[in-house]
Amino acid sequence: MNFDQKAIIVTGGGSGLGEATARKIASAGGYPIILDLNEEKGQAVADELNGLFFKTNVVKEEDVQAAINGAVEKFGSIQGVVNCAGLGTSTRVVGRKGVFPLDEFNYIIQVNLVGTFNVIRLAAAAMMTNEPNEHGERGVIVNTASVAAFDGQIGQAAYSASKSGIVGMTLPIARDLASYGIRVMTIAPGIFDTPLMNSAPQAVKEALGKQIPFPSRLGEADEYAHLVTAIFENPMLNGETIRLDGAIRMAPR
Repeated sequence: MNFDQKAIIVTGGGSGLGEATARKIASAGGYPIILDLNEEKGQAVADELNGLFFKTNVVKEEDVQAAINGAVEKFGSIQGVVNCAGLGTSTRVVGRKGVFPLDEFNYIIQVNLVGTFNVIRLAAAAMMTNEPNEHGERGVIVNTASVAAFDGQIGQAAYSASKSGIVGMTLPIARDLASYGIRVMTIAPGIFDTPLMNSAPQAVKEALGKQIPFPSRLGEADEYAHLVTAIFENPMLNGETIRLDGAIRMAPR
């Protein structure tokens, strides 16, 4: 499946990996549907790319359903989803400030894992009625995990758990949706140069880049978007997680 004339939902599409993906979709003739909490950035990206924007909390069913309904009303259907919305934290289970607050742990799980699943289930319900293409496909779903799902560092208990959950549900969801011709894949990025990384000094960025075997630099958001494109275009990719990390294996800290 290519992007041409396709309406594709991108959560977290107002910046970082999501924005790069939205731009890739638009450059290939598609229509990015931006779901983001940041109204200013999300609307700006959607306006520039001739797409749609919906201010969306991915954990809220009513927000996600309203966005899907709006996209279907505008374009007739949606053919894909790229889940990039998420957040990170660094808190030790027990540290100088005391015990890891349970509310904080639950919040990370809710946004990263439950939010991803919420979008998947509602989008899949919309895509299952699409007319299949020549490969029998009705839709493609790409999720974003992290190498922290496998190499969680000190302080990443909640983040790693949330991303491991995304990896763990990829295959069963792909199996659930196979009969409808909907593929499900996950990308596990390594260290990428995104807005989350912008607050770090340049020296820190360079030091992090040197930890990556090859290429010894931070990943670029467009490289993530390039892999999303490859996943959409290759009908045999299904039910798998792909590490996009330059062969890094994260150290404890």
